[in-house]
Amino acid sequence: MLCQNCNKNEANTHIKQIVNGERTETHLCSDCANHLGYNDVFSDFDLNFNGFFGGLLGDMISPVLLGNVKRCEKCGSSYNDIVREGKVGCADCYRTFYDKLAPSIQRIHGKIHHTGKTGTAAAQEAVKEKADNTEKIAGLKEDMDEAVKTQNFEEAARIRDEIKALEGGNNNE
Repeated sequence: MLCQNCNKNEANTHIKQIVNGERTETHLCSDCANHLGYNDVFSDFDLNFNGFFGGLLGDMISPVLLGNVKRCEKCGSSYNDIVREGKVGCADCYRTFYDKLAPSIQRIHGKIHHTGKTGTAAAQEAVKEKADNTEKIAGLKEDMDEAVKTQNFEEAARIRDEIKALEGGNNNE
């Protein structure tokens, strides 16, 4: 059969379309099929055999098809998973794939190393602040006792209120 587009070459591509319930068939040669955009017919199909066989064989197929792919020991993500999803699996992925991620991080953030507060530093600061408040409260209690002994009740009340404010701050943490 000749190509229905150029009527010169032998047709080797057969296209069936159903649009609004009407079926049409077209026979094209390779050149016309490429020219009309039918060369990438299978580009929208996911030909990932791991996904195809995953339902049948579960996790057994992964090592066979994936081969020796470097993966994060903690979450199991590969660099390709990170690129495909646009998300890093866990904090250990940054260490595992540092060489590959560093250029992108540099380009996005302007630097590679974090310079702000970290969770550990913030926690240490909170512990230090709590210890400072405890020492300050102990000193204020001594001052309040001294004010009561000298019958300076206004000063004792002011100190009492300051102690309550400091203790209230500790209770909210």
